[in-house]
Amino acid sequence: MIDLYYWTTPNGHKITIFLEEAGLPYRVEPVNIATGDQFKPDFLRIAPNNRIPAIVDHAPQGGGEPISLFESGAILLYLADKTGRFIPQDLRGRNEALQWLFWQMGGLGPMAGQNHHFSQYAPEKLPYAIDRYVRETARLYRVLDTHLSDGRDFIAGEYSIADMASYPWIVPHQRQQQNLDDFPSLKRWFDRIAQRPAVKRAYALAETINTVPSVTDASRAILFGQDGKTRGG
Repeated sequence: MIDLYYWTTPNGHKITIFLEEAGLPYRVEPVNIATGDQFKPDFLRIAPNNRIPAIVDHAPQGGGEPISLFESGAILLYLADKTGRFIPQDLRGRNEALQWLFWQMGGLGPMAGQNHHFSQYAPEKLPYAIDRYVRETARLYRVLDTHLSDGRDFIAGEYSIADMASYPWIVPHQRQQQNLDDFPSLKRWFDRIAQRPAVKRAYALAETINTVPSVTDASRAILFGQDGKTRGG
């Protein structure tokens, strides 16, 4: 059994997609980031960066004590290696999947996240910041669109954790002020992923957990008001 500490964000969706695809037994432990659950001591012992997702695997390879992990990319790689699935097994294929996983972790996720923040949540709408991150998001979409333009079905040739990492960050493309029709190869890939039964199950699960998604003044202070004095980062 895997305990998944989860909330309904793109990074959270990555892990539910993997677990549903792999058919691994898991138990969701909701961490409502809008009410401050991510700062509770029990969660910080697992995820010292006070961010979801995190997991506790009670049956790690080789046995022994349960193992906990935080950071969505690390979790995806751990689960892929645990199951031997969704990562190519040859040297070149594995490293192609990993480089695109890290591209998402270092580029698409952070830049789209800043896009969301300044476009949707910032109390003051700063045209320079909005333009900066909308443009950078578009650039990253173009990078992926170009990569997929050779007709491949999936980012690393076969369906992998690279696809699971990137897809949830493309789902809110309208909020990111992006039109998928401008990126035809990316759109073809996106539509293919969206039709996978496990992906549908992962997003259906999210709807049962976060039933009133909203950002209030109080939750904004929790989500965006942390600094160096905050425990855990």
